[in-house]
Amino acid sequence: MCTLEKRGNVYILTLTGNDEHRLNPTLLDSIRSALRRLRSEPTSPSSVLITTAHGKFFSNGYDLSWARSTTSQSITSSRYRMMSSKLRGLISDLISLPMPTIAAITGHASAGGMVFALSHDYVIMRRDRGFLYMSELDIGLVVPAWFVALLECKIGNPKARRDVVLKAAKLTAEMAVGKGIVDMVGGNAEETVEAAVRLGEEMFKRKWDGQVYAKNRMVILGKVLDKLGFDETVEEENGKGNRSKL
Repeated sequence: MCTLEKRGNVYILTLTGNDEHRLNPTLLDSIRSALRRLRSEPTSPSSVLITTAHGKFFSNGYDLSWARSTTSQSITSSRYRMMSSKLRGLISDLISLPMPTIAAITGHASAGGMVFALSHDYVIMRRDRGFLYMSELDIGLVVPAWFVALLECKIGNPKARRDVVLKAAKLTAEMAVGKGIVDMVGGNAEETVEAAVRLGEEMFKRKWDGQVYAKNRMVILGKVLDKLGFDETVEEENGKGNRSKL
């Protein structure tokens, strides 16, 4: 599902295979396991984590096929809650990780996959393939409040956030840089990862204390942390639920 390797002074976490890297419990658990391994490393000076993926997709969001592969509505609902809970746990892990993080987006990143990518400190996106895409509006679903909290922290321009959420815009790398959503445009997949490695090596030279770095990040993203404990779109609230199935 994923691999973790050290290259120089940085770690590269790769979502392996040529599928859509849907965020099902198996993949989410695999990524969180890799992050637990990183936490065992010395935190001063901290290393750097780069996350990337093989194939056409960085991540296409929640695994809808798995969630729906049952005739029991209660089981389907339970699976949506499980994916939401595990993704929120993963985002919490990233926010508290004692090192800088970089997403090297080499393919499409949609819905939960886009949120996963933007949860990194820096984002480098491949020029010749892939969109950033919050697809909920196009299929009539509500964006969870914690998604919105993250987007507010990561996308400073209100008009850009409007385009992402209320236009369901499909953003190329050039468009995303122009809206201040990603930091840098890479070339092909290999060049995008290499750009991330160069950035990571430059940050490593600063010899930051990882615990201090993580605490500062947690202050900046405090609004997100406050929202991670609950997802109203998969939980029953006042007898109703507006599920986001992405």
